[in-house]
Amino acid sequence: MDTPDLEYEEALWRRGITLVAGVDEVGRGPLAGPVVAAAVVLDPGCRIEGATDSKRLSGLRREELSREILARACFVGIGAGSVREIDGAGIVHATVLAIHRALAGLPRRPERVVLDGRPMPRLQWPHEAVVKGDARIHSVACASIVAKVCRDRLMRRLHQRYPGFGWARNVGYGTREHLEALRAFGPTPHHRRSFGGVQLPLDLPDPSR
Repeated sequence: MDTPDLEYEEALWRRGITLVAGVDEVGRGPLAGPVVAAAVVLDPGCRIEGATDSKRLSGLRREELSREILARACFVGIGAGSVREIDGAGIVHATVLAIHRALAGLPRRPERVVLDGRPMPRLQWPHEAVVKGDARIHSVACASIVAKVCRDRLMRRLHQRYPGFGWARNVGYGTREHLEALRAFGPTPHHRRSFGGVQLPLDLPDPSR
């Protein structure tokens, strides 16, 4: 499996810019749970072998890499946008909040911020955005892993309180199992009521008919 190299970071390190924060978020699309972002600053020369876009890794491998990243990274910040914020102001605004909180959680302000995806004008941090950055930039890949592991752990904990929705498996995404449970039980306080399908998932046949 190809993994992101340190070319982006090394170009900055050579210029004396050492506090480079790679940022990524997970959880824009699910029907339940928060959106979570992570910011990772690596020491010059630090490489986490095997780190790549979190979607390309197994759950076990993500857990292993997340532990290594947290142990070896210079700084890691994590932030979230709550379901209430998602429903109140929209998923884009909640994502901006999550990224801002992840960056604000770093003990030192980064000299350069690079995001996965496209620029976010609402984010009050100077930044660069790189499409598919989680597959191209090492620190962004590390951030994608940390954010994914953090959010998945949260959804597994919520599964223990609401076991009927299968969150330990689908982590809040709109799988058939999840949609059937919504029809049977209705939404929980952790569902995004502003998302289509949460109040009445019409794309499934009604089993009562």
